[in-house]
Amino acid sequence: MSVPYTEKPWEFLKDYRGKAFTGQWPTLPEMFKITVSRFPERNCFTIFDPDRITLSFTEALKLVEAVARWLHSKGIRRGDRVAVTGKNLPEWTVAYLGILFAGGVVVPIDYQLKNEETDNLIKTAGARILFVDEEKYDYYSPKPVGLEEVISLKQGIGTYIYSLDGPNANIEQPVETDLAAILFTSGTTGVPKGVMLTHKNLVSDCYLAQGTPLLIYHTDVFYAILPIHHSYTMLAVFIESMSVGAEVVFGKKMVTTQILKDLKEAQITMLLGVPMLFNKVLAGIFRGLKAKGPVVYGIIRFLMGISGFIKKVFKVNPGKKMFKFILDKASLTSVRICICGGGPLAPSIFRKYNQLGIDFVQGYGLTETSPIIAINPIEAYKETSVGRVCPGVDMQILNPDERGVGEVIVKGSMVMNGYYNMPEETAASFTEQGYLKTGDLGYLDSENYLYLTGRAKNMIVTEGGKNVYPEEIENEFQLFEEIEQILIRGYIQDTKMKTEGIEALVYPSPDYKFKGEALSESAMKDRIKAIITEVNQRLQPWQKISKFEVLKEAMEMTTTKKIKRGKL
Repeated sequence: MSVPYTEKPWEFLKDYRGKAFTGQWPTLPEMFKITVSRFPERNCFTIFDPDRITLSFTEALKLVEAVARWLHSKGIRRGDRVAVTGKNLPEWTVAYLGILFAGGVVVPIDYQLKNEETDNLIKTAGARILFVDEEKYDYYSPKPVGLEEVISLKQGIGTYIYSLDGPNANIEQPVETDLAAILFTSGTTGVPKGVMLTHKNLVSDCYLAQGTPLLIYHTDVFYAILPIHHSYTMLAVFIESMSVGAEVVFGKKMVTTQILKDLKEAQITMLLGVPMLFNKVLAGIFRGLKAKGPVVYGIIRFLMGISGFIKKVFKVNPGKKMFKFILDKASLTSVRICICGGGPLAPSIFRKYNQLGIDFVQGYGLTETSPIIAINPIEAYKETSVGRVCPGVDMQILNPDERGVGEVIVKGSMVMNGYYNMPEETAASFTEQGYLKTGDLGYLDSENYLYLTGRAKNMIVTEGGKNVYPEEIENEFQLFEEIEQILIRGYIQDTKMKTEGIEALVYPSPDYKFKGEALSESAMKDRIKAIITEVNQRLQPWQKISKFEVLKEAMEMTTTKKIKRGKL
């Protein structure tokens, strides 16, 4: 469906202003209640493992309000912090909303952190109550680190969240400028940064991101496979679906076979993921195509080129029908839109999904911006861009070079209040004019599309004074099945002159086989060398990799599957 860029998906809110809410934007509880009034019997939260369990919006609201009453009975008042940590479950989202309905502030914590790291975040935030998954319940049930109550997100273990309730009470509700969540960007035992996001930050970002336009409907089914504590999934899956009355299906395992099973069984229409997920799915598709022989493979690639041209030029999508047999096998038939975020995606990947008939786009943001600040419109996407700047976002490029590349800085209603109890760090993250410094390098084109080149702190300066952005080089390796992980970094070539060369750290794919046989260590090293030589031929002279190391163990990654550069 084609909708003019000027049309506002949040226009319907005018019918509720002054009745269901009084601010510029509703709070998250107000947004949820508006959606319940619009779509009371629509599916809200669903999980398939081990059996299908679904809550309608009305049923979810009943549980959320019971949790809020219980929290109030335990002394939680407006502005008090309550933590939640666990795998993707309907119970997690009920806890999240229950905290907000009680007037509290949610502290979502990565469940993969070590206990001492989680302890540190609970103490830093001053959380009084913890909702926790079964894996950590035994550790937290004695109520360490000043906790007053510990509630289980898993039935049959301790006090279960769905068993909670309390007496009716006049609960003071939050306003749009109140804090909604504190999201920690680090789980270290040092001093972690807690990003303070208000109701207005999250709700405005949710609706403004739809104005690119990105059309979502109450009939959509979102798939929550990435950790929901992360700002990307929290906003782009959980809150976005809640804003329109769509269903969220919770996935538990980041395993390709399980994901494909879930996609088919749940009839997912909105698939949001990170580059690693989409790379693996596409690699599986192409493995199957190549197995049909060079002639068939060549014909399909030729037809894909035609399909992509028609889609790009004439805004018609023939690929959905042309390649239905491929999409069926990959469990992608029901998928309406794929959105990639959380890291740079190779343009070739972007292009191939669109050629196959999938409306595939990528976006950009960071925790400090709630997070979405740019996203590609489905009918006007640019494969090398991370998206068009969202309505309401004032984006500038700080100190651009001759290419127009500089640090991306932003203002807008989605920009954080600052870092929790860190005034100096907060001040340092903004310009004198009040723009948030993202730390990302990029440039804008004449149509306000953003192109990223890398992180400022990762930039390599070569002997000739050229700026090299590691992420641009890493993107060139995304389609090589032999490589599981690659990290590009600078190394000192000349200690006296302090000149930098470019090094690649490569972890080979443990699953890669050539003609059904696993490669020996020496053969794999030769293959990696050949790949680097091939990629070097495509790079500018100052970007070429001059040395590489093949790693025996995988590099540590974040929960959104980005390599932790600081750990190397």
